[in-house]
Amino acid sequence: MAFKDHFSAQAADYAKFRPGYPQQLFDYLGSIAPSRQLAWDCGTGNGQAAVGLALLFDRVIATDASEKQIAKAEPHERVEYRVAPAENSGIESETIDLIMVAQALHWFDLPRFYEEARRALKSNGVLAASAYNLLHIEPAIDAVVNRYYYEVVGPFWPPERELVENFADLPFPFHKIDPPKFEMMTQWNLEYLVGYLRSWSSTQRFITAKDSDPLHEIADELRAAWGNAKQTRRVMWPLTLRVGIKAISESLAT
Repeated sequence: MAFKDHFSAQAADYAKFRPGYPQQLFDYLGSIAPSRQLAWDCGTGNGQAAVGLALLFDRVIATDASEKQIAKAEPHERVEYRVAPAENSGIESETIDLIMVAQALHWFDLPRFYEEARRALKSNGVLAASAYNLLHIEPAIDAVVNRYYYEVVGPFWPPERELVENFADLPFPFHKIDPPKFEMMTQWNLEYLVGYLRSWSSTQRFITAKDSDPLHEIADELRAAWGNAKQTRRVMWPLTLRVGIKAISESLAT
């Protein structure tokens, strides 16, 4: 399967406007890994999860198939960034304690990636995959964002986006464990919300197809719902987290 690059064109905006992951998530993942020697952040994008993992693991290998995303990734002394597809990482077999896939699993060739994950993981190594969908601010603002998501740019979402909406039902052929609940939170003004919406792959595909900015269609409504554009508001995304362990029997079979 060829790599579908929906983010290189807006790599700078993606790096600037993507929400961060809670430290509690990384603390939890560190607590269930067989050791904290080496983690792999697969589909790292701008390196948000990689840097969070580096606070707990001795080393982190962070891969992405997009050179431009890697070029914009946040540097860290314990993170080694590599341009590589998820399904063919080049990572040495049975060396990884934890694989993290943050908001990227839906882009992968799942059977091939799961095979690669089993190969790279140590016995009892952990695969953790997270996804988030629509944000929550307050009802009036959420209604505008939801209309934009479904009606304005809805036809321009890549088909893989449906897998985010149904993330809990994706195939996940590992020994599953039930993680705690996590959510992502930040404080944004209106400029940052608009920047985030502009970083969506559907927004960029709309612009390419129609040579116009879809955000103009909601600009007045969004300003009215927000109020003072400089006012910061709490923004929250519920996280869906899938966690599985590579059993020792799987290691013996590989």
